Amino acid sequence: MSFSKIVSLSTVERFIDYLSDNGISIPVCSSLPDVSKLALGQPLSYRGRVIGNRWAILPMEGWDCERDGCPSELTRRRWLRFAVSGAKLLYGCEAAAVMVSGKSSTRQLMITDDTVGAIARLRADVVRTHEQKFGRSGDLCIGLQLTHSGRYSHPYDDAKLDSVIAYRNPLLDRKFGNEGLAVASDEMIEEMIAAFVHAGKLAADAGFDFVDIKHAHGYFGHELLSAYHRTGRFGGSLENRTRFFREIATGIRKQSPSIDVSLRLSLFDFAPFVKGADGVGVPMSDGSYEYAFGGDGTGVGYDLRETIELVEVLKAAGVTMICTTVGSPYYNPHIQRPAAIPVVDGYLPPEDPLRGVARQVAAVAEMKRRFPDMIFVGSGYSYLQDYLPNVAEAVVAAGMADAVGIGRMVLSYPDICDDVLRGRPLTRNKICRTIGDCTNAPRNGMPSGCYPLDEYYKTRPEAERLREIKRAKVSL
Repeated sequence: MSFSKIVSLSTVERFIDYLSDNGISIPVCSSLPDVSKLALGQPLSYRGRVIGNRWAILPMEGWDCERDGCPSELTRRRWLRFAVSGAKLLYGCEAAAVMVSGKSSTRQLMITDDTVGAIARLRADVVRTHEQKFGRSGDLCIGLQLTHSGRYSHPYDDAKLDSVIAYRNPLLDRKFGNEGLAVASDEMIEEMIAAFVHAGKLAADAGFDFVDIKHAHGYFGHELLSAYHRTGRFGGSLENRTRFFREIATGIRKQSPSIDVSLRLSLFDFAPFVKGADGVGVPMSDGSYEYAFGGDGTGVGYDLRETIELVEVLKAAGVTMICTTVGSPYYNPHIQRPAAIPVVDGYLPPEDPLRGVARQVAAVAEMKRRFPDMIFVGSGYSYLQDYLPNVAEAVVAAGMADAVGIGRMVLSYPDICDDVLRGRPLTRNKICRTIGDCTNAPRNGMPSGCYPLDEYYKTRPEAERLREIKRAKVSL
């Protein structure tokens, strides 16, 4: 696969020409308007309150909390950098496991009776830090993502999966060694629901404005959406496959009416991909794949009809804001977080990564067109690098999304949102180049962070360990 990397497209005009020459449809502002007219700087109305601008920080997992699930100093550093980013929507901050079996790593944040005090203090520090920089926090909206990692749980050993699966998927079972594993029973799922509801109450007690019930990236809630062949209360019909979310949302609202319920949703999925003989990703499916929610049946395309049906269900359940994504970082990362450079256990992109960006932009725009009264936060923008502000502005100005979320970009460049909103030029040596070390580190038992560009992580001993791991991989 041959394509030009973003750094080689030295001007926005060259970037626009490249998109046109390659038939890639992404809206771009050739120049940003005056800061007073920036669409990204306009407030957003959400449930009777005002969110100060259209930038969002996406929920992440730092693999750097204490083993009891409390935030560590590394966690605190990352959250306080979110606070000074300039974004007014902190959509989830961190993925917090609601029970031990759902931890994605031994160092994942957990929200429990024992950890809620520390989390509440950190949230208060975020608000205070934001006020110190920007003079106010009344237009700052902060959520906490609640999750069960399901098939990707590592609660006791970062090198050993302790999967909890929603149904038998022959390709994922083979890829992750789940062939002999029993499917989670309805009773187990009911225990998860109770844990999510209790976590929602704790999040309300901690002062969060909303909780995000994660239904993305192949984690348990997302996997249930494609449980077409599961029997019982949580499989088969769309009503059954959405019961998990609906019962969580109902339970949280009953116990804690002060907190809103949202979700991060993979709008569509593809088949799992693996490294081909030439290093390029290839689908494990043979042209048909029946386990992709929002898929078109081929494993390599999408069909939003059932996603639209789902959003109708969510709307009826009182959801007014959805943070969008697609696919999974575990088995098809090229559609979820486009990048030119694969992570150490990944594959070379089978398409120009800009096509992955365009696919997400188009899917969110279609959802916004169908549901104009709902708030949609877009993601998948970091690969745009120098031209992220130009595309983000064009997308929001055209009404194709209500807000633009960034994740790995803010690890390397924590104040990018503020720079754009103040009309300052980007600091090029802070721009994320999607090298992937924020993923390579946790995949090898180390905290996530931007090891190439963040001076703090550059000097940590893990930085040299990462270089050794990558050198060893290249020499194989």
